[in-house]
Amino acid sequence: MRYKVLTVDDSKTVRIIVRKAFKPYDCDIIEAGNGVEGLAVAAKEMPALILLDVTMPVMDGVEMLTKLKADPALKGIPVIMLTAEGGREHVLKIAKIGVRDYLVKPFKEEVLIEKCGRVLDLKPIADAPAKARSIFDPADLLIIEDKPAIIQQIQEGLRHTPWKIRGVSTTAEAVAQCASATPDLILVSLSLPEEAAFTFFRHIRTGIKTKYTPVFGLVVKTEIAQQQQAQTVGFSAVITKPIDTAELETKVAKAMNLDTSLRYFALDGEAMVLTMPENCAPAVLAEVGAYLKPKFAEAVDAGVNKVVIDLHHVKALHMGIIKLLFQAMQTCRELAISYALVGHAQLVSECKGFEDTRGWTFHDSLEDAKASLARATPQLAGVS
Repeated sequence: MRYKVLTVDDSKTVRIIVRKAFKPYDCDIIEAGNGVEGLAVAAKEMPALILLDVTMPVMDGVEMLTKLKADPALKGIPVIMLTAEGGREHVLKIAKIGVRDYLVKPFKEEVLIEKCGRVLDLKPIADAPAKARSIFDPADLLIIEDKPAIIQQIQEGLRHTPWKIRGVSTTAEAVAQCASATPDLILVSLSLPEEAAFTFFRHIRTGIKTKYTPVFGLVVKTEIAQQQQAQTVGFSAVITKPIDTAELETKVAKAMNLDTSLRYFALDGEAMVLTMPENCAPAVLAEVGAYLKPKFAEAVDAGVNKVVIDLHHVKALHMGIIKLLFQAMQTCRELAISYALVGHAQLVSECKGFEDTRGWTFHDSLEDAKASLARATPQLAGVS
């Protein structure tokens, strides 16, 4: 939801500061230079929040506030008053008229946003789906774990990614880290003393910059009660120990809304190449399967009507891979795309052991597959 915030202040400098402070958030800032203008703009725009200066010409903030609260259509709009240091007591006296909070000038942008965030559910623009990044882009992960071996295991397991992974042993250190640089995702051990993980979770959910940051709980697989508690309070995911780093990587990418298709799909000249990884675990196959139709359709839209499915990294076939290949072939037929398979001798041998795959033909290299596609009848380059 995009909020309207009305700033009423005779100081153009203050209005510029307010506009700059709200720039990273999904808000529209509207301005007025005095109380008369403020009332007119409020009636027209019906803002979700008013930032109201106390001392202004024509009509000051106190008079505007009084008139605002006397108007049935406007009295429900929350107001935060802005005042100089000497006017603090004055603001407290008029608070009974209906002030949600107040701010003393000069103020820092982060303090303004913090106070406004108590009234509005401010969402950073960067969290919008249109800002989703690729799996190959850098990201910042923060681990809170008092067992160094766990931090090291995650860092080693995700070393192949472009992610920066920091580890701290206490939630106090994590709070300081989040204050200096907001991480893209946080992993916190649920076994920290005195339920510190849950206290920390509630704390960051009250912060404007961290309220939408994905938070994963790390917990021993047998600690069912802690897992249920984490799910109940709203943790983004629960990762059980011992940690499967491949599964962790998949869940992290999903939580950060990263485009992972580039790990498998690439346009290579006149063909779309689907490269199957060595690790074809169920989560990987599900991920590839979800991308099949949109990526193949993207190829057709770009004028490419050939697909190479490269399995030379795959050490052995299993039914999950076979089902995915049938899904890929069916998608190619639906889109009138020619396809070819690349593999090694072991895969050829294993295919002969399955009734439905005995007719599959594998090429030795990507170049051979492309050459075959250039000569083949549409849709049949991978079948003998």
